[in-house]
Amino acid sequence: MDAKSQRPKGRDNTVSALNAAIDTLNLAKDIASIAPAKAVFGTVSIILTTIKVSLLLFVGRLSIVD
Repeated sequence: MDAKSQRPKGRDNTVSALNAAIDTLNLAKDIASIAPAKAVFGTVSIILTTIKVSLLLFVGRLSIVD
């Protein structure tokens, strides 16, 4: 196997890890009772979502034009 065949699996793992982190942060935001904590969890969730979308656009798995 060459290195190119290993890349999609690594990307899928990265996207899965980002999805898990985003879901966890959203859950923490819902559970948190302190307003600053909710703001931090929400902000970090948005940043991770932006990273995920950028990653998907960069590797070409998500097309803007259908």
